Amino acid sequence: MAVANADIVSEAMAYEAPFLIEKLLKEQIVATPEEAQVLFSEVKRYIILVYLDEKTSWEMYSRRIDEVWHQFVLYTREYTDFSNRFFGRYIHHSPGNAPESTPTGAARGSFEGFKARYGALFGVPLPSVWHDEANITTYRRVINHNVGGLTLRDGDGMIDLLDSTGNTLLSINELAREALAFICRTGAFYVRELPGALADEEKVALIETLVEYKLLRTGS
Repeated sequence: MAVANADIVSEAMAYEAPFLIEKLLKEQIVATPEEAQVLFSEVKRYIILVYLDEKTSWEMYSRRIDEVWHQFVLYTREYTDFSNRFFGRYIHHSPGNAPESTPTGAARGSFEGFKARYGALFGVPLPSVWHDEANITTYRRVINHNVGGLTLRDGDGMIDLLDSTGNTLLSINELAREALAFICRTGAFYVRELPGALADEEKVALIETLVEYKLLRTGS
């Protein structure tokens, strides 16, 4: 890593945002200040990668980390000052699937490439916090932004989860029917609140799958 890059990393990573930590707790995006700090550190690391790797477009692979970045951007003055101070320009936030998210002339990177680049730049492996589905417990709060857009279809001992156009997103054993029906109509809930006959480990496995498919987002 070049000296200039080392300076950018160390100085940007030292930036603190207590106002953001407070909001993440208030909005129940995180459960503890420590969790908020971990997620904010990953936001800063991601922004550093975006800035340094102009010829590679890295997707935002974690919806939890992306949500923290989004909350940071909402503090317009503070985020603009942060961008200009450490990077000399405003670092735009856009959803990873947006058409404009790949800069002209930049190649879209892979998740494996992202992990390798992260390790090379920061000297540590990509932490598990980047795998949203790996952070599910019965006490995890999850957010459903697809309320009203998901429906169920019964068939041959299985339940199909359908999107708003009728496409099958996944099929699950009918024992999960009551839990899935609850999910379809509920905007936010704790994993332990899922009704029906599922054991706790089955509830966690169901939510892990839905988070991995990006149908749900984890909260606090």
